[in-house]
Amino acid sequence: MSERSWRLLAPLAASAPAVVLVSAMVVLALNMGVRQTSGLFQDPMIQDLGISRTSFGFAIAIQNLLWGVMTPVVGVLADRYGAGRFLALGGVIYALGLLIMGLGHSEFSLHLGAGVFIGLGVSACGFPLVLSAVARAFSERRRSLALGVAASGGSVGQFLLLPFTQVTIGEIGWSGTLIVLAVLAALIVPLAALLTGRPQARAGESAFGGIRAAIGQAGRHRGYQLLTGGFFVCGFHVSFIATHLPAYINTLEFDPIVGATALGLIGFFNIIGGLLAGYLGGRYRKNYLLSGIYLARAVVITLFLISPKTELAVYLFGASFGILWLSTVPLTSGLVGDVFGARYMATLFGFVMFSHQIGAFFGAWLGGLSYDLTGSYTAVWVMAIVLGLIAAVLHWPISDRPVTESAAPETAPPTPAPSRF
Repeated sequence: MSERSWRLLAPLAASAPAVVLVSAMVVLALNMGVRQTSGLFQDPMIQDLGISRTSFGFAIAIQNLLWGVMTPVVGVLADRYGAGRFLALGGVIYALGLLIMGLGHSEFSLHLGAGVFIGLGVSACGFPLVLSAVARAFSERRRSLALGVAASGGSVGQFLLLPFTQVTIGEIGWSGTLIVLAVLAALIVPLAALLTGRPQARAGESAFGGIRAAIGQAGRHRGYQLLTGGFFVCGFHVSFIATHLPAYINTLEFDPIVGATALGLIGFFNIIGGLLAGYLGGRYRKNYLLSGIYLARAVVITLFLISPKTELAVYLFGASFGILWLSTVPLTSGLVGDVFGARYMATLFGFVMFSHQIGAFFGAWLGGLSYDLTGSYTAVWVMAIVLGLIAAVLHWPISDRPVTESAAPETAPPTPAPSRF
């Protein structure tokens, strides 16, 4: 797309919140949907390349760690210069990572493509930048529901792309399927034009005197610290299950389509969970809802482990965990917006996301390591239960009272600045 095309599309996004919302949903559908297919490639790549589960899990762990490290960096840059260029760059790097992963046919290319390139790409077109665009497009009264709708886009992508990917692997192999997914990821680039702009401080929102001051204020805020610690658990759960559930189902001697269907059910029911979380987050305390979600996760995993392993049990687990899957995202990002405002939301939610990705690193890596050492995933399932209980406790005392800068002068609402791409 030409620079002129970007400039023509930016005013459309600025004047139509619905355009921003739909664009955000599609970007997250491509971003998260493609990424959640990683687990489907584990067994065929292990068989063809002769690598271990630990090595595959470590590649995904690198991806998650880089995603986490770079997310706050990209958030700071997006808050300062605008999100559009970084979203487009993320789409390019994401597509390149899938191509390297699919064409390299080696352990090194797996780590470089799935680990380094996809990790960098996902960080530049993930939740913080996309949801910050949604947050600034909607009023505080509508923000929670809009964030829930946008976040559900990731689940729509997961629901649609998981069965598609499994079938495509069966038809053209894992290498060809990764090339197809690379083409889909490249569609993020033109969509980035509709999520342009740099957030402006609104009346009643604390500007904190700059990004450094905002980071310092948040770092001293007890609720922000608890929220950041709790989101580690979400990352652990999501990464472990997305990476290793298909392989775990295969160890139970089910057809591979059962594992793919289970992940697809997680995606479908998280559409419901994300929308429900966004709706309830506008009416009830978000920290209490988050505590309930993490407690419910611990219960669902426990029931899955002790129940007879049938296809019905697998599908019920997928459906029930799906309601809880990414329903944490609109509530967590919404809490950041409620307390600190939308001005530096990409930055502040980016640091919370960093904690999420540290958890994701350990979820992906420990899953493979546990299986290679013990021949079982049981130890990590138990760890996931314990962490869910800890997260439920951490979120309960979080305050959602807005933070204000008493020293900041009273100012009239600023006139909208031209969108910057």
